[in-house]
Amino acid sequence: MRTSILFVALWVFALDIAAPYSLAEERTSWKAGLARTRITPDKPLWMGGFGARTNVSQGTLQELYAKALALDDGSHRPAVLVTADIVGFRAAVGKNIAERAEKQYGLPRDRLILSSSHTHSGPLLADPLSIWYRWRLSAEQYRDVEDYTRELEDKVVAVVGAALRDLQPARLSFGYGETNFGVNRRRKAEKGGAVSFVPNPEGPVDPHVPVLRVDSERGRLRGVVFGYACHTSTLLADNYRFCGDYAGFAEAWLEQQHPDTVAFFVQGCGADIMASPRGTVELARQYGEMLGTCAAEVLDGTMRPVRAPLQCAFEVFPLAFAPPPSREELVARLQGQDTESRRQALEFLRASDADLRRHAQELLKILDGGGPLPTEYPYPLQVWQFGADLTLIAMAGEPVVDYALRLEKEYGADGLWVAGYCNDVFAYIPSLRVLQEGGYEGGGAIVGARLPGPFAPSLEETIVRKVHELVERVRNKQ
Repeated sequence: MRTSILFVALWVFALDIAAPYSLAEERTSWKAGLARTRITPDKPLWMGGFGARTNVSQGTLQELYAKALALDDGSHRPAVLVTADIVGFRAAVGKNIAERAEKQYGLPRDRLILSSSHTHSGPLLADPLSIWYRWRLSAEQYRDVEDYTRELEDKVVAVVGAALRDLQPARLSFGYGETNFGVNRRRKAEKGGAVSFVPNPEGPVDPHVPVLRVDSERGRLRGVVFGYACHTSTLLADNYRFCGDYAGFAEAWLEQQHPDTVAFFVQGCGADIMASPRGTVELARQYGEMLGTCAAEVLDGTMRPVRAPLQCAFEVFPLAFAPPPSREELVARLQGQDTESRRQALEFLRASDADLRRHAQELLKILDGGGPLPTEYPYPLQVWQFGADLTLIAMAGEPVVDYALRLEKEYGADGLWVAGYCNDVFAYIPSLRVLQEGGYEGGGAIVGARLPGPFAPSLEETIVRKVHELVERVRNKQ
C-alpha cells in the first residue's frame, strides 16, 4: 500500500516537472474549451479562391473543419476564436454568426474572432460583392452555394457553443518559431509598377510562426494555435478536390503527433506571399509537415506563460476608396474604347480586358439603379490583449506582409501576433507601397468585386492609427 501511494506521488510530481512551467506558481485563472466540427460539403459545390475554375468540386482530398477555442480568464466573460477551412468569412456571414452567438450564448462581438485559413481548395460562400464567380455559376449551382453558406453558419454557431460548454481549468503559454517556404510573389516590372504571382526571393516575408499552447491544469496538451503568413494556394485551380492545403496538412500532422489535441491554424498577413514551388499535393503535404514540425519544436521548447486578464476591443471604421471612374469612363471600359484612362487602368491594375468590362458593367448597374458608387468600406478590426504577455491583432481582408512587419517594428515582435483574413474577407488590403506599385494586390483584384476601385492612399495610415487606438485601449484596461 505504501509503495502504491509513493508511486502515485512520484507520478504526480513527474507530471508537474513535464508541464511547460511549474505548477507551484500561482494557480491559473484560465479556463479553456475546445471543439471542432466537419464542414466538408456533402455534395459537389463550386470552390472558392480561384476565379479560373470551370466546374463544381469532384471529391474530397482532406476533410474540412471549423474549430473553436473558448477562453475564460476568470471573469466569466469568455472569448472564442473560430478557425475554418474556407477562403474567408464574408461580412454578412460573419454578422449572422456573431449576432446568433450573442443571442444564444451572450457572447459580445468583441469576444468572437472568425479566422479563415484562406484555403483555395474550400467551398465557395455566397457573397453579394462577388463578380468573378456569379457569371460562371448556373442558378442551381448558386442556390447550392447559398444553402451551404447557411449550413456553415449553423455549424459555426454550434461549434462555438460546444467550446463554451467544454470550459475547464487550463494554462496558456506562448512562443515563436520560424519557417521559410513562403516567398514574396510580387516583382517590379521593367516599366514600373509590379507583376504578381512571380516568386521574388528578395521581397519581404514574415517567417514567424507564433504558437499558443493550451494545457490542462496538470500540463496535458489540449490545444495548439499556430500561424504563418502565406497564401494557402499550394494547390492550384486545376485541383477540384476539397482540401485545407498546407494549413490543413499542418493541423492534421500536429493532431497525429499529439492525440487528443485540437490544432488551430491562423492565417497571417500573407496576401503577397505564396509557397514556392507549388502545384502538387505532395508539396502541400510537405509544407504542412514543415509548418507542423516548426510548431511542435516550439511546443517542446521553453514557452512563456500567458497570464490573465483578457481584454478585447472590436471596431468598424471607414476605409476610403480612391475617386471612382466616371460614368463616361465606365461606358468606355464596357465598350472596349481605346481611351487613355482605360489603358492606364489595364496597365496599373494588371487586369484583363474581360475583367475590366465585367467590372464596369456591374458598376453601371449600381448607377442605373439610382445608387451612388460607394466611397468607403466598413472595415472591422479586433485586438485581444492577454495580460502583459501577448497582443493579438486580427485584421480583416487580405493584408499584405508590410502590415505585420511595420507593426512588429513599432511594437516589437516579442509577444505580438498579427493575423489577417479575420471577420470579413472582402478585398486585398495593400500597404501604401503596394498600392502605389499597383498590380493584383495593389488594386487589380478589386475588379472581381462590386467595389469602385483601389483604395485611397490614406489606407495604411488609417488602419495603423486605428490599431494603435485599440491596442492602447485594451492595454490601459490591464
